[in-house]
Amino acid sequence: MELRRLTDRVFYTMFNKETDRPVLGYISGQKRSLMVDSGNSKNHVECFYEAVSHAGFRKPEIIAITHWHWDHTFGMHAVEGVTIALQKTNDKLAELAKWEWTDSAMKERVADGTEIEFADTCIRTEYPSLSEIRVVTSDIIFDGYMEIDLGGIVAEVHHVASPHSEDSVCIYVPQERVLFIGDAVGVDYYNNCYLDKDKLRSLMTAIEGFDFDICVVGHNEPVSKQKIVQVMNSLLER
Repeated sequence: MELRRLTDRVFYTMFNKETDRPVLGYISGQKRSLMVDSGNSKNHVECFYEAVSHAGFRKPEIIAITHWHWDHTFGMHAVEGVTIALQKTNDKLAELAKWEWTDSAMKERVADGTEIEFADTCIRTEYPSLSEIRVVTSDIIFDGYMEIDLGGIVAEVHHVASPHSEDSVCIYVPQERVLFIGDAVGVDYYNNCYLDKDKLRSLMTAIEGFDFDICVVGHNEPVSKQKIVQVMNSLLER
């Protein structure tokens, strides 16, 4: 894993399709640094820390979560720092923390529609030993908006409407003109891949309101503001 530079103070790691590992972000401030999402496992976190160390940076003191889905949150127990999540995200994680992570329990959740087959397959690939799965809630919760002073740079955490998940959060770094959106531009995989176009329009309005050049998405290469708006317009016309 490699920490890739977007600006002098904002970096990211690549996604991995095999086990659905998402992009992770690193925002470097003078006083502290911030990690965007916690990855999908302890191994994912350790790979991220190795990349951060190799680049000559300190481990992030703060970890901000974009939404509850397993690939963005199952590494939370392994991070060394304070985790921050939306109240809705934390509520969902509290629910998942009560689940049994056994072969039979997971098969039952897929059968009754609680879990989707794609996530189940990727979880099993990431976790050869299901007993290693550990779901935790965040240290700090917020609603709506939160600003994090990292020293010479701020990270603005915004709850946004999204067709992908009710708890979607964008992390905006105005000084660097970078916006992390997680999987906000996407269908709802837990509702038969439904695309709520009203929510997508609201999301597009929110994203267009941020003054940024680079948009970091959860499972693809970063794109320009023009490109992400173009993608949303294409989805609306679908």
